[in-house]
Amino acid sequence: MRMSGGVEWALHCCVVLTTSSRPVPAARLAELHDVSSSYLAKQLQSLARAGLIHSVQGKSGGYALTRAPESITLLDVVRAVDGPGPAFVCTEIRQRGPLATPATSCTKPCPVARAMWAAEDAWRQALAAVTIADLARDVGTDSGPEALTGVRTWLTGVTDD
Repeated sequence: MRMSGGVEWALHCCVVLTTSSRPVPAARLAELHDVSSSYLAKQLQSLARAGLIHSVQGKSGGYALTRAPESITLLDVVRAVDGPGPAFVCTEIRQRGPLATPATSCTKPCPVARAMWAAEDAWRQALAAVTIADLARDVGTDSGPEALTGVRTWLTGVTDD
């Protein structure tokens, strides 16, 4: 299944937001990921509309997760950024062309549609099984426990929250 590039940035931002107990400015997140602030702002707005993050106004403002990272799945983020619609939409192509199958003979979805829907269902189940907390844990496992601490320090300039 193809996802927009915004999903990657949104997931990275969610993982990064687990490191700080304070809101993180969008400009700081954009700088960390070396992406334009305006591009990242769209992803952050999508996450906020979905209720996964919220913005805090003011001098100490920025973005923070609205829930525990254990309760935010990758599927939640994908739906927030790319929308909840299906990845595959059957257009009943078998009912077109010179050898079109009559609609009355199409009593169940074709094998192509069934296979694609099964694949999409498996894909969504896999995304729903992984949380932002799982990703943060894996960063610590893959890059060492100091990796996210270093990110937190860079984002906030504070060594202990």
